[in-house]
Amino acid sequence: MPAYAYKGRDSLGRLVDGVLEGSNPGAIAELLRERGLIPVDIRESKSKAAKSISSLNVTLFRQRISPVDLLLFSRQIHTLLKAGVPVIRALSGLQDAAINPEMKRVIHEVRESLEGGRELSQAMAKHPRVFSAFYLAMVRVGEATGLLEDVFFRLFEHLEFERYMREQVKSALRYPSFVVIVMAVAIVIVNIFVIPAFAKVFAGFGAELPLMTQLLLGFSNFMLAYWPFMLAGVIGAILAFRAWVGTVGGRYTWDRLSLKIPIAGKILHKAALSRFSRSFSLGLRSGVPVMQALSNSAQTVDNSYVSRCVESMRESVERGESLLRAAITAGIFTPVVLQMIAVGEESGAVDDMMDEVGDMYRQEVEYELKTLSQQIEPILIVMLGIMVLILALGIFLPMWDLGKVAIKR
Repeated sequence: MPAYAYKGRDSLGRLVDGVLEGSNPGAIAELLRERGLIPVDIRESKSKAAKSISSLNVTLFRQRISPVDLLLFSRQIHTLLKAGVPVIRALSGLQDAAINPEMKRVIHEVRESLEGGRELSQAMAKHPRVFSAFYLAMVRVGEATGLLEDVFFRLFEHLEFERYMREQVKSALRYPSFVVIVMAVAIVIVNIFVIPAFAKVFAGFGAELPLMTQLLLGFSNFMLAYWPFMLAGVIGAILAFRAWVGTVGGRYTWDRLSLKIPIAGKILHKAALSRFSRSFSLGLRSGVPVMQALSNSAQTVDNSYVSRCVESMRESVERGESLLRAAITAGIFTPVVLQMIAVGEESGAVDDMMDEVGDMYRQEVEYELKTLSQQIEPILIVMLGIMVLILALGIFLPMWDLGKVAIKR
């Protein structure tokens, strides 16, 4: 029989720990209850050698959990819970049916934590790389309302929508990305091979070159002389940006600025508000108090700036202001949405109105993604035209001036 290390509290509340042998964590929990202890944590006991070997194997051979794995997990557990299957039994069945070994391991550890007395959200929180903050917040809503099956279905819809968004963005950016890459390669080739060849010709003119030509020659010479530093600078800037975004203040600032990026900003804004509206509607519909529903929904928007605005709404409601006044103060909703919130407060159907707001934003995001390529193409054409104009003026103006001088002679 495997050995399990346990922690429990006695009748006086004192923490007691030790090791017991049993067939599974549930049997250990039953033994502890028979001894008058309340189980706090039950984990399988392993030797140090076994732990080090297991850790080495996990580190070297861990398979990545894809969004599709999580999507299927959400859909399948919704179906099982809806059929009345207990959570632990549902997880056991999903563990046996999982194809991805890493997903099988995660489900196994979540099930063990549940058998040890933890809540589902707490068990999932041990795997932040698999279950995002949004996912965990939604599960907490389901635990608070007793509607886990509905929550998992909403999570499935959300993950399906996120996958749809990623595919649409990839499809829309495929052509623009190709054009940008070709433009970058063209600029490098022109500055390394073409302009230096023309520089030798221009040097034989013995005349003052136009400003545009001087700029082109200067940039070409700079690129030839300092390209290692330029490459290092680009890599350093990327690493510095990632480190900055990894901080709380940096993430907040970047999320706020990203909403102002042309074209992409409005898509990110509408997607965040769609997540908020749908999760807030689910919380209200499930009987969660408004303040708690706002606090839970703030964790689902996947944007720290919008999340902070939602938290400010919660603080305004706590001070006694209406939901409409709090939404106006937050400054992130459109007049149409504010009108729907006002109607919802007057009719007592805020949950229905917010659900419609979420669907409206979702439809707008889908439309924006479908037309993303058409919105980007004019910008690319303008950029390409400017690049061609600069090259044409810089290279051909000296030849044009030389030709006019030759004609006059």
